[in-house]
Amino acid sequence: MRPSLRILARFLVALLVPAALFAASARSRPTRPAEGTMPAGGYKGAIVMDAATGNVLFEDNADVVNPPASMTKLMTFAVLYDRLASGAIALSTPVTVTGPDTKIGGTQVWLKEKETFTVEEMIYAMMIQSANDCAYALGRTVAGSQDGFVELMNAKATALGMTHTKFRTTHGLPPSSRKIDEGDLSSPRDFALLARHLLAKTDVLKYSSVRRRSFGQGVRPAKSVIDMVNHNHLLGKVEGVDGLKTGFTNAAGFCLTSTAERNGRRIIVVSMGGTDKNARDLAVAELIRRGFAALASLPPPPQPITGQDSGPSPFAAAPTQPATATSPEKKTGSNEEPVIKLNLPRR
Repeated sequence: MRPSLRILARFLVALLVPAALFAASARSRPTRPAEGTMPAGGYKGAIVMDAATGNVLFEDNADVVNPPASMTKLMTFAVLYDRLASGAIALSTPVTVTGPDTKIGGTQVWLKEKETFTVEEMIYAMMIQSANDCAYALGRTVAGSQDGFVELMNAKATALGMTHTKFRTTHGLPPSSRKIDEGDLSSPRDFALLARHLLAKTDVLKYSSVRRRSFGQGVRPAKSVIDMVNHNHLLGKVEGVDGLKTGFTNAAGFCLTSTAERNGRRIIVVSMGGTDKNARDLAVAELIRRGFAALASLPPPPQPITGQDSGPSPFAAAPTQPATATSPEKKTGSNEEPVIKLNLPRR
């Protein structure tokens, strides 16, 4: 080959090979689906509910029975709130850590035996960090044992009409047998009922809306203070989202009970069994969009939300100002999903 042709050939190779590699790389990267489409792997079952009326705006396999994973802690919160409302405990009630509390595993704030924290601090850890050790310690403190607290959880589920639900833990971790039917089980529809109750009757948004908070300040040495980052990636990414709880185990897949408020109207979205955390979040964001689009065509309800029981509307009272943590970020290391950065457009 003549020198001039060899030079030309090398130039073409230098030009075309990087372009081909770039194209292949671009094809391998996941892309956000076009608005209006649902990403593959986002959920096994899902539901969108109008929080004010309980009307279902969208459902897809909403009665599928699936482990709820750490969404279980929403029922733990519901039972705790009942005890707070009755005066049986207070937010300032001290909880002294025992040996069994430190051995739960999964996501935690690494409680140490004989440490003492208030009920409120442990609730923040349970809802933001998804701390399994705090959920267990709170249940033990309120009912004397996890089994006793789980009985209260199941009684509450029955009262709320959660017909596809059976709780066996306060935290949502799988059983040691790893048999799905021996662990916590529920459905998207049941968790929408639970979420509606929490929004109507508790101050759950006070905790679920907090994006970042420290745990252990004033109790632990500075190096042992935990910088908790909320596992709900939609907070601050999708307009109006202020709760409620994520969940993940290998058996459960990626789950999320979410709520958002826009222009005085609120929806609840529950998805369970997602195969990918990004797809789960994108699917919920799309369901939120669809939910508010559906609400826009409906007249506002004539009365405030009443939930399952009689009582005042919850939405004006729940404080949502996030606390700011100053300690360095620590890794959570668990079977709970890690905190990730998700590039979602604001809507």
